[in-house]
Amino acid sequence: MTYKVHSKNYSKAVTAPNNALINLAQLSLSILAILMVCMASILAKADPMPTVNEKWMTDFTKRNIPFGDVLSGGPPKDGIPSIDEPKFIKLDDAGHLKDIEPVIGFSHNGEAKAYPLQVMMWHEIVNDTVGGHNFAVTYCPLCNAAIVFDAEFNGKKHDFGTTGRLRKSDLLMYDRQTESWWQQFSGEAVIGDYTGEKLKIAPSRLESWASFKKRFPNGKVLVPNNPNLRAYGNNPYANYDERKAPYPLYKGTLPTDINPMARVVVLRRKGKPVSILTLAKVRESLSMEKDGFTISWSAGQSSALNNRIIAKGKDVGNLVVTEMKNGKMVDAAHDITFAFVAHAFHPEMNILQ
Repeated sequence: MTYKVHSKNYSKAVTAPNNALINLAQLSLSILAILMVCMASILAKADPMPTVNEKWMTDFTKRNIPFGDVLSGGPPKDGIPSIDEPKFIKLDDAGHLKDIEPVIGFSHNGEAKAYPLQVMMWHEIVNDTVGGHNFAVTYCPLCNAAIVFDAEFNGKKHDFGTTGRLRKSDLLMYDRQTESWWQQFSGEAVIGDYTGEKLKIAPSRLESWASFKKRFPNGKVLVPNNPNLRAYGNNPYANYDERKAPYPLYKGTLPTDINPMARVVVLRRKGKPVSILTLAKVRESLSMEKDGFTISWSAGQSSALNNRIIAKGKDVGNLVVTEMKNGKMVDAAHDITFAFVAHAFHPEMNILQ
């Protein structure tokens, strides 16, 4: 049994393995995930500063965080490779995606693209051009943070890679122009020449594949450059969102009045959080108004961090956040993350339950 993925520059046939091989692959993924967490937990106690072999040109004398906040995530610089030359196919050619699977849906200047979490899980950053403008599409699995950033600032185009480090269990990425380190969850540079600068967040949706196809029938979808490079479609963090606490890679305090792994919605305006509320609260009401935002929920999107097979993850639903701008309702910047992440970065804010 094969499926073929085609585009102008991409043609690949992948043979589906038999059930025995699938089970073996899933077992290997579970073992790999355990080893990754155990190794990272050990490394997290070590000096977080880069090794000589990584050849950083970052100015480490400039920073607004203590080095002690930075922990090794296990892989070295670019050990989790960003996608710098993304390949896309037409929606009709993406038979490998299930309707319930989660994708990051993003559109700009009339062009729409979907970035499946089954790919983002293994690369975390896609440097792309959408509607003639450069963006960095990012996903941190440990925080379930899917955020799109404007990659053009200070009159320059920037592209990003992974540092191999975490802060508050969140991805620290770096720009390849100055090698400053940026906090993915906030979009703020915390080490290097750009320290204190903030990336502009572009509104996007974490939605089901079916939802994206309905909104953008002429859109495109990201596919791996090499389908055999990673176990695409599989989740190496099986049952992560069923845990009572995050992995030991997180060293901060946990919220005491809510399950640390509960999904919450961070509403942002001009890059700053305005409100934080639980996804469960939105689900209960299906639609609600909060601080000028209209928030609605509908069933039909699988969690990427639940079952070993992403398409079989529990249904966490689709969230739509809009606000009025210039007399028109438009998508608003927001993030769906875990309660411990919201608590770590915004301990002063209450989570509406």
